[in-house]
Amino acid sequence: MQLLQEAGYEYVEGGVCAALGFAANGCHCGLDHNPEKNDLGIIYSENLCHAAAVYTTNKVKGAPILVTKKNLDATGGKARAVIVNSKNANTCNPDGEQKAWNMCELTAHQLKITPEEVLVASTGVIGQTLAIEPIADHIGQLVSGMSPQNHGEAATAIMTTDTVKKEVAVSFQLDGKVCRLGGMAKGSGMIHPNMATTLNFITTDAAVSVPLLQKALQDIVKVTYNCLSIDGDTSTNDMVCILANGQAGNSEITEENEDYDAFHKALYLVMLHLTKMLAKDGEGAEKLLECTCTGAPDLDTGIAAAKSVIGSSLVKSAMFGADANCGRILCALGYSQTDLDVSRVDVELASAKGSVMVCQNGNGLAFDEAAAAEVLSEDEINININLNQGSVSAKAWGCDLTYDYVKINADYRS
Repeated sequence: MQLLQEAGYEYVEGGVCAALGFAANGCHCGLDHNPEKNDLGIIYSENLCHAAAVYTTNKVKGAPILVTKKNLDATGGKARAVIVNSKNANTCNPDGEQKAWNMCELTAHQLKITPEEVLVASTGVIGQTLAIEPIADHIGQLVSGMSPQNHGEAATAIMTTDTVKKEVAVSFQLDGKVCRLGGMAKGSGMIHPNMATTLNFITTDAAVSVPLLQKALQDIVKVTYNCLSIDGDTSTNDMVCILANGQAGNSEITEENEDYDAFHKALYLVMLHLTKMLAKDGEGAEKLLECTCTGAPDLDTGIAAAKSVIGSSLVKSAMFGADANCGRILCALGYSQTDLDVSRVDVELASAKGSVMVCQNGNGLAFDEAAAAEVLSEDEINININLNQGSVSAKAWGCDLTYDYVKINADYRS
């Protein structure tokens, strides 16, 4: 997957520990039946961070989300650490909040901080009681092994059906100081827009006020994670959080000025590429799909149209089968809850193998089927739609729908 290049921003190694002052680790505590798989992870800052978060919109929310929200409210948006487990979502359990709080307490005791300074997250099977004993037995090992170099161990610990860990980081300048911003994410299935974003953790050594952290995060979620759809299911535990510890030494950003814009761009680049990594690693996926809607009258219309196409099971299936069926794309646009005039729409399908126009002015075009199939044989497909109703553009990301998606989810609990 090609990274978007922007002047003044350099991609760097380190993931969630690329920023100064952060350490991480992961280990196997026994929640996962595979002894080689990390299932418990931690992120830690040397000093107190400003923090912000966005959560799933599902009415059923995992206990860790409820506890994290309480902790951030209690501290006024401050945090030092994140504790996270995979394999068990700790959702729909009568003792769920107590177990999530226990995880904060166990972590705080080891780090010698307050439990309220710990954010907690879980992912995995819903409706199964979380065993706290394996976490309690291994929290000391987890904390003692923390280091900036162990970011990959933490990224592995949050994986469920993911096939690859997902990390990205950038460096940039604020106030003449070099700053870094990086993150890690997990997710392959049960992902659909409106903050089902899976689990995503972002850190930066830039100094940014809590209100502007929250604003930047919410703004960028709208055009990245909320434009991601794998299978139409909005999960219960999804969260994205950002920690800013200020160790880069820049003057704290407290207003929307040039420094805020530079920080905003860095956060966008990291969240954009994590979004695309999530889309490419969708359960059973063989192809990354990117839908670009240009010519929209406004951003909300463009997003709604692009998300509707990416969320269509029929479009996903056609892309899996390398079938350049423009009818499925137009159908998805037609039920997109917008005021689009479909009679003005043009559609192009493109990849590294070339491109083919399949629709103009809302009507299907004759094209070379063999050439179109060749274009759609690549593992990254662009669905380019010109709505011809304005000057705004928007994107959404997803993947094809394959036989393996059903196989993976038919026995998810085993």
